[in-house]
Formats: sequence, C-alpha cells, structure tokens
Amino acid sequence: MIINFHGLTKELLIPMEKTTRKTKPTAAPKAPKAASAGKPKREPKASSAPLGHGVGRRKSAVARVWLRRGSGAIVINGSDFQEYFDTEVARLAASAPSRILPVCSNYDVEANVVGGGLSGQADAVKLGIARALLAIDETVRPLLRQHGLLTVDSRLKERKKYGQKGARRKFQFVKR
Repeated sequence: MIINFHGLTKELLIPMEKTTRKTKPTAAPKAPKAASAGKPKREPKASSAPLGHGVGRRKSAVARVWLRRGSGAIVINGSDFQEYFDTEVARLAASAPSRILPVCSNYDVEANVVGGGLSGQADAVKLGIARALLAIDETVRPLLRQHGLLTVDSRLKERKKYGQKGARRKFQFVKR
C-alpha cells in the first residue's frame, strides 16, 4: 500500500500471517530421583547456627564473617588464621576484636575472604568480626568505636593514567 502525504510517498508493509513455530513435544514429568548409593548425603555442620553475621571490606578484599557459639577459634577459608596469615602484623590485625573484647572468646569465628592481598584481607576480617559482634550485642559499640574497629578505611588504589608510567609517576623528561 502506498500513501501520499504532501508530495511524499511512503510504502507501508502489511504484515503477513504469522507462522507458528515448531515446538518440542513435552515429555512426561520426571519421577523424583532415588537416593544414589555412590554419593553420600551432605551432613550438617556440627557447630550451632550462626548468631551474628558481618561483612568487612578493605582495598579489594571482602570478608564475610559468621559467629557461632564456641571456644574462640578463628577459621579463615577453612584453615586456622595462624596458618592463613603469614605475617605477625596480619595475625594481630585479624585477631584484634578478640583481644580487645573478652566476650569474643565465647564465639567461634568462621570467615570467607576473597580478593586483595593478605594485609587487606586481615583488615577486612577485623571489620567483619567487629560488625558481627555488633549484630549480636549492641552494647559493645562504644568499646569497638574507641579502639577504631568500626572505622572503615576506604582508601583504594589510584588508577594508572594514560601517558604516564603509573598513577602519579611520569616518564623521565627528555630535553633533546
């Protein structure tokens, strides 16, 4: 069909009948799988349900921390924090909330840490533990605040700029 508007012609296309798409035949609903003898069922953890949860971030590291009733053990990514962190500074940073608050020895700490280096991960675990303790007991906030455990260090690495050697470093100037 052609329509004329003030000297302009425009052709309109009339859609053809839609063809039906072929569909796959539907199968009968599957029966529930029987328990296979090859795979043992996953056993629930022996420890109790988490009492508190906290997330800590530092640089590129993110730590998700759960507190459970226990004897004060700190487990990071499945291993003890003494084995996980290689420097004494990182160990002290990660265990700072448990050294400051005596009530922390009643809880087991389980942390999952991803990203960043060990120094950033230790500070992320520190903030995560402090926030999880705060979720359990709000009365410890002044003590945590006094020791700087709830303060977020938001400094990040500055990006490299084009035409430069690094974030701030320039190439050496050549006069001739």
